Amino acid sequence: MILLVVVAFILIAGVTLYQYKEQSEDYHRDRLERKEEQVKASIDYVLMSTTYPVETEYLDLIFKDEIYQIADVQNVNFNIYDLEGGLVKSSRPKFEEDSISQCLSALVLNKLSMSADKRFVEKKIAAGGRFQSSYTYINDNKFKPIGILNLPYFEDDTFNTMELREFLIRLGVVYLFMLIIAIILAYFISRYITRSLKTISDKIDKTRLSHRNEKIILNGASKEIETLVGAYNSMIDELEESAVKLARSEREQAWREMARQVAHEIKNPLTPMRLSVQSFERKFDPDDPNIVTKVKEYSNTLIQQIDTMSSIASAFSNFAKMPAQQNETLNIVKVVKLALDIFNENYISLVAQEEEIIAKLDRTQLIRVVTNLVKNAIQAMDETSEPNIVVSITTEENLIKITVADNGKGIPDDFKDKIFEPKFTTKTSGMGLGLGMVKNIVETYQGNITFTSQTGKGTVFTVTFPKVKT
Repeated sequence: MILLVVVAFILIAGVTLYQYKEQSEDYHRDRLERKEEQVKASIDYVLMSTTYPVETEYLDLIFKDEIYQIADVQNVNFNIYDLEGGLVKSSRPKFEEDSISQCLSALVLNKLSMSADKRFVEKKIAAGGRFQSSYTYINDNKFKPIGILNLPYFEDDTFNTMELREFLIRLGVVYLFMLIIAIILAYFISRYITRSLKTISDKIDKTRLSHRNEKIILNGASKEIETLVGAYNSMIDELEESAVKLARSEREQAWREMARQVAHEIKNPLTPMRLSVQSFERKFDPDDPNIVTKVKEYSNTLIQQIDTMSSIASAFSNFAKMPAQQNETLNIVKVVKLALDIFNENYISLVAQEEEIIAKLDRTQLIRVVTNLVKNAIQAMDETSEPNIVVSITTEENLIKITVADNGKGIPDDFKDKIFEPKFTTKTSGMGLGLGMVKNIVETYQGNITFTSQTGKGTVFTVTFPKVKT
């Protein structure tokens, strides 16, 4: 709408300028022709009443005084040339003769002689204005050419230009008013048209696979918008169905993976138990003097494997069990020191920003987080000549930050994306549930766990807890 108003103004202004130019040219052409006819009529009257012979040689005498009278009556200056192009007489004062051509050019004479109506108009632009000069023959009473009439004409467009400028200003004011109205109308109309689209756009932006999405309900929308809304609502229904199926599939897949992992870990101790029973059955001799020692070794082997199976069951139980929602007012520094007391390694050190950092957390779960991270750090020191583990505690605004840094072998880039997966481990033994359990605890308490690692240089795990769980 705004573009239409602007284009209309440009087109109308262009047509107006073109029309003004055409009208100006027609006006000056007609006016020059009228002046020329009037001057020629006066010249013919003088030729009819003169006592001199009507010949080229006497033109100077014939129009000696009459040329000024004609110029005064017709209010126009003109010049008379002979047939060879020489100036015979001019109505201009003597001091202006230096600006009058004393001899016509061959081009003018040729154009005049070759024209069908024996008339030639020369157009020039000088001093910022446009000039026309008409050339026509002066004939005697027998229509024989005896001279050339030259009528200079200056196109004075001052008045018309002023009128055109005033018209364009008025036109511009009108179109400016129309433009303002168009902008206002365009704003409200576009708001009305795009209101429904904005609602749809906002709903689409909020659409998430993991959340329940609301359908769009619009009243008074156009047919096209209703079709779009219907398509979106159908997509939401399909999306919810797909989300349910995906969640069910993921749960089933997780249970299958967990079952396979449990079966695999249980089979590991069952195999040596089976072999031990078979070996004991083949070699059992009640009369053997060392029977008591052998039975004891056999019992120790079975007990060891049973303890392994018990630890497997406990690991899965601890992983599946959500942390209890118990908030205790704790001195975090004291609890972390308590968690580190179970380790005998002398290369473990604690750095605390303050002696006392108070927060509301679960004591047992905090100890599990710290001990698991430190255990992982210790296991990363197998090939380190000068092992070093630093546990630091700092506070930032309403957050508590616990970092466990080691100079071990680091985590390869290929494993970084899988490090918190429940069944993933880089060790030859263990369930691979430690970091998964830590992440589970931290996120349950609205915390965050991240890590940075460089192969061969070490790893830093950072745990962030809010001081008060909201």
